[in-house]
Amino acid sequence: MIDAITEARGSAERIFEKARAALRLQAAEGDLDTHQHTAHGVAWLATYVETLKALATFTSDLSSKGKLGEMEQLLIKIAAGEYLNQIAGGIPMNQTEFFRVGSLGLAHADLAPIMSCALFKTGNTPENRARLVDLMQQNDGDIAFGDCGLDDTLTEMRSTMQRFVAAKVAPHAHKWHLENAYVPMEIIQELAALGVFALTLPEEHGGLGLPKEAMCVVSEELSRGWIAVGSLGTRAEIACELILCGGTVEQKSKWLPKIASGEILPTAVFTEPNTGSDLGALRTRAEISGDIYKITGNKTWITHPVRADLMTLLARTDPDEKGYKGLSMFLAEKPRGSDENPFPAAGMSGSEIEVLGYRGMKEYEIRFENFEVKAENLLGGVEGQGFKQLMQTFESARIQTAARAIGVAQNALDLGLKYASDRRQFGKAIIKFPRVADKLALMAAEIMAARQLCYRAARAKDAGRRCDMEAGMAKLLAARVAWSAADNAVQIHGGNGFALEFQISRVLCDARILNIFEGAAEIQAQVIAKRMLDGSN
Repeated sequence: MIDAITEARGSAERIFEKARAALRLQAAEGDLDTHQHTAHGVAWLATYVETLKALATFTSDLSSKGKLGEMEQLLIKIAAGEYLNQIAGGIPMNQTEFFRVGSLGLAHADLAPIMSCALFKTGNTPENRARLVDLMQQNDGDIAFGDCGLDDTLTEMRSTMQRFVAAKVAPHAHKWHLENAYVPMEIIQELAALGVFALTLPEEHGGLGLPKEAMCVVSEELSRGWIAVGSLGTRAEIACELILCGGTVEQKSKWLPKIASGEILPTAVFTEPNTGSDLGALRTRAEISGDIYKITGNKTWITHPVRADLMTLLARTDPDEKGYKGLSMFLAEKPRGSDENPFPAAGMSGSEIEVLGYRGMKEYEIRFENFEVKAENLLGGVEGQGFKQLMQTFESARIQTAARAIGVAQNALDLGLKYASDRRQFGKAIIKFPRVADKLALMAAEIMAARQLCYRAARAKDAGRRCDMEAGMAKLLAARVAWSAADNAVQIHGGNGFALEFQISRVLCDARILNIFEGAAEIQAQVIAKRMLDGSN
């Protein structure tokens, strides 16, 4: 098994190097946007290569521990075999856009090493898929997707979160979703008691000092119950990382312990109606007046702002600087609101954006009109550092989003597997039909592959390495896997999947946002492509 996955990895790497060289020649004739489809396709190819590397490491680690069982081998074989075939035949960037290496001028002979790999031929076979589904039916809960390769501490942490979700979240999540209700405050308080808001924060600031890998495990399991619960930790993660990396000593001592304990609930206030991912075009103004800044402008897609106590707010402090250099980050305090009076603060108003999914925290458009922020709450105490400070959070945020996507995907697999086992048609359970079983097998294999890619990015972050490319790859793949898993699980449910009363309808809506927020799929591919052309692997 180790030899087969090593062969697959090496062959894919050689194809990638040829594709990257060909892309460099194309890009030399014009800017990257001119060749965007090809550039993003090579970014997807790079993501597949990174996934095969993650699978190779995973295989080796499990084998050395004597844990490479039949289920794990089948998951690896199916995932690797399918991705090798997609590299040779066409990588789906979404449902309608495919990247084919032939568009770069690579000949059939260039693909020969891929097509001669053992796993290309024997990985994703009907027999392997059928056997995997048989094993999945014989086991319950966590076993359904094999050993994840975690150490004892993280395995126990996963189990703790699973028990919490089973008792407190899963029985109620669909009702909360249908009612467009907030995650109850008692759930938030229990998450705080479990240390969810303090996971990766250093102990000297009131945190648990755990690695980013722990953040992935917790985010996945909470999101497996409901993405809203899994995403509550994201608010704290972003705020803590901003303050930890860019804050003054006073700001760190004032805010970090309170965020870690759950006493302070933060929200991120970055996006504007006409800027989207183009933060350099941000227009919200912050003008100094004595010992306060006055904030004026519009923000949109702000998650959980009503119940938040602290906003990490990005605004332009230098009106003459139209790009990133004129931006500053503020730690803007506000009172908690309610549905009846969402923003009980002078100079602040807003309206809810009704959404298909990703409910439980609520999204808002916000208008600031001379909203006052203490000058001492300028992050780091120096103007013009806002974009740089924000960039420092992107790696962790995207790794965590990948973990949330994996949790959503796993929830879809859980629901699809149960329904297929229980639903009978033509005298037998529908899981006995190969097209249904095949969907479940490929869902399980891709989820496992995306999980290992996510862990790989988290470990790079924990090692102190720059990992914006790896984080982008993890988010790119996991978001696609989440949508595919949810869509396939709806298909397994048939007409019932289209009914609001069935949980999979919620999971489908939740999955769709993952390809958009924290950097749309196209943005992730662009980041990866630029790094590739810079010479990074």
